[in-house]
Amino acid sequence: MAYVSRDLMPTPIFTVFTPTYNRAHTLHRCYESLKAQTFRDFEWLIVDDGSTDGTADLVAAWQAEGLVPMRYEPLPHGGAHRVHNHCLQSACGQLYIKLDSDDACEPQALERYWFHWNAIPEAERAGFSGVTALCHDQNGQLVGTLFPSDPLDCTAAELEYVHKVTGEKWGFLRLDVLKQFPFPEADGNFVPESYVWSQVSTRYKTRHINEQLRVWWMDAPSLVHGPSDPAKNADGHRLMYQMVLNLEARYVTAAPIKLYKVAGLYSRFSHHCGVGLLAQALGVHGILPRLLWLLAAPIGTLLYWRDRLRKSRS
Repeated sequence: MAYVSRDLMPTPIFTVFTPTYNRAHTLHRCYESLKAQTFRDFEWLIVDDGSTDGTADLVAAWQAEGLVPMRYEPLPHGGAHRVHNHCLQSACGQLYIKLDSDDACEPQALERYWFHWNAIPEAERAGFSGVTALCHDQNGQLVGTLFPSDPLDCTAAELEYVHKVTGEKWGFLRLDVLKQFPFPEADGNFVPESYVWSQVSTRYKTRHINEQLRVWWMDAPSLVHGPSDPAKNADGHRLMYQMVLNLEARYVTAAPIKLYKVAGLYSRFSHHCGVGLLAQALGVHGILPRLLWLLAAPIGTLLYWRDRLRKSRS
């Protein structure tokens, strides 16, 4: 396997990051998309989470073609959050964009992102984390809803709670911003991405554009959700819901039901981790987060016992 040291790579505008695990049968979608990009100032960083399906040989053949600047970094299987953190340290680009190993993007995707990033006034750009666009599926159908204006400058939390935009979206972030918010790794649990996005949202806005730049293929199962056992990766979910509750409870008047559910799920997954009610209360800070938790803790406790009952019957 040919390996290119990051020290020998020029500094690109974009790092296109693809985490992969046994996706040799779909990874070609990324490769074909990146070969076709009209904007060429990028690197493709493939971080392999312990694949056993011939991914290494496949990537070696692509490297030999020399058509896309790429680096392949295999790791022992450790989960998506660890792959993400590894990429933050290995990426060379100024801007970081994740392209999943079963998806594709439009040929002009990077060109359009670069255009819209530079359209943000330079004096304001430090307050932005990146640019986010729309997705369509493999049949060309829009995924989710449009942004209410184009461009729309707001935080990720405002997008969800105030503008109520739904569905899969796709964008890049500044690498220096993302490095401020790594995933916790201590317990090895998968941690949902909202753990990071809710933190980014407290400090930075995003520019949102109504252009469909990613092809979100619907033909492959998720790599991260796994079995529907709530106890699996419970601590990662607990940490995520705790973070969201602490940082986004102030939007309760805009989305009371959604944030009530967040508080209940924080309690539910805390119980799965052996975190009792007192420790749960100490894990949330401020009047609104604690009030939401207090109201939702009985539901969270009931959900926990329902999970236990279902598991005992399975």
